[in-house]
Amino acid sequence: MNWEAFWLTVRLAAIVSTLLLVIGIPIACWLTYSRWRWKFLVEAAVALPIVLPPTVLGFYVLVALGSRSPLGRWWESITGHTLAFTFEGLVIGSLLYSLPFAVQPFSAAFGAVDGSLLRASASLGDSPLQTFRRIVLPLSKAGLVTGFALSFAHTLGEFGVVLMVGGNIPGVTRTISIDIYDQVQAANYSSANQTALLLLILSFLLLSVVYGLHRFGLKRSTWAVGPWR
Repeated sequence: MNWEAFWLTVRLAAIVSTLLLVIGIPIACWLTYSRWRWKFLVEAAVALPIVLPPTVLGFYVLVALGSRSPLGRWWESITGHTLAFTFEGLVIGSLLYSLPFAVQPFSAAFGAVDGSLLRASASLGDSPLQTFRRIVLPLSKAGLVTGFALSFAHTLGEFGVVLMVGGNIPGVTRTISIDIYDQVQAANYSSANQTALLLLILSFLLLSVVYGLHRFGLKRSTWAVGPWR
C-alpha cells in the first residue's frame, strides 16, 4: 500500500472540492437565474468533461499549462518552472474535470427553491445577494453537500487527466489511481487489490454518508431556514 500516493490523492481531492465549492456556487447561481438567450452554450461547456474523454481534456490542459502558452510562460517567469507535471497543475486539471460534478447539483438545488420565497424576500427590501445568502443557500444545503462529495469522490478516482497533466512523479503527482495502474503493470495484483479495495470502501462510505444525510438530515433541516432579517 502506497500511503504517500494515498494521502497526496486525499489532499488533491480536498483542495479541489473546496475550490469548487467557492467557484461552483457563483457559476451555478448564474446558470440558474440568468435569462441570457445563449446560456445553454455555457451549460454545455460546463458539462463537457462528463462526456469528453479524459485524455482529450488532459491533453489540452497540458498544452495550456506548458511553456509555450501565456499562462505557462507567466507562471514560469514567477516560479522558474511551468505548471505542467506539478501538483498545482494537477489541481487545475482536476478543477476542470470535476467542475460539472459540483455545478450541476448546486444548480439543481438552487432551481428547486420555491420562487415565492424569493419574491417575498425581495418585497421586504432584501437585495438579490441578501436573498441568496439568507434564503437560497440554507435551502440548498443538500445540493451543496452532494456537489462537494461528488467532486471529492470523482477527484479520488481520476486517472486520465492526472496522468496527462502530472505524469507519474512519486510524492508530487503520483495519485492513488496511477499507483494502482503501476502495480497492475508490474503484475503485483495483491498490492493493487489492497489499494483498490481501500478506494472502493472509502468512496462507498463517503457516498453513503452523503445520501444518508440528504435523506434523513438535510432534507428536514431545510424547513428551518430562520428569520430573513
